[in-house]
Amino acid sequence: MKLTTKFILYLTLSFSGIVLLFGIRSMVRNSFAFEATRAQAASTSHSNSSHTKSKTRKSSVSHKTAAATATPVDWHGPSESNHPYPNVQNYPNLRIDVSVAKQRVYLKAGNKLLYTMLATTGKPGANATPKGDFVIQPERGLHFYNASLNEGANYWVSFKDHGVYLFHSVPVDASDHYIASKAALLGKRSDSHGCVRLSISDAKWMYEHIPVNTPVHIQ
Repeated sequence: MKLTTKFILYLTLSFSGIVLLFGIRSMVRNSFAFEATRAQAASTSHSNSSHTKSKTRKSSVSHKTAAATATPVDWHGPSESNHPYPNVQNYPNLRIDVSVAKQRVYLKAGNKLLYTMLATTGKPGANATPKGDFVIQPERGLHFYNASLNEGANYWVSFKDHGVYLFHSVPVDASDHYIASKAALLGKRSDSHGCVRLSISDAKWMYEHIPVNTPVHIQ
């Protein structure tokens, strides 16, 4: 009887030990599973946060680029507001380079760049600004108006065909009012009928200071 009781007690303790062992293993597995789930959640949260920050940065850059592109042109003032116009008397080898592709006029002395002006050249096709080598001609004036084109300009200086192809200000209408919609294209794209448009200040400086026979290269 005592032996049987001991045997039953032994079996009971053994069974309890097995149950306890399985319970501990289950707790350990659950603990690992919990930690793994928490780590995965943290990783997902970090990934989402990084993605959100990346989108925010891209959006910020996009807005900055759009803002820079939309910056209006000051077609009244000098193209380089923080840089004075060159004194032409100091540069006997002064020349003018015009870039149709960049819509820019460059004042140079030898290989030295003296000043850069925003420009609008002729539309491609029949109104394209002629390319090649020319010189500043004697003809110049304060104002002209072409009724057939419904446009004129101020401060003009001829560089080809003696009064046909000119450097001049952004265009004006019949009442001598500047046409803002066309002036806003300065430095951005071609739009003229063959002449080279400049800001009012740049055109005035050209009219007052550029010497006759100054070489002009247009490409």
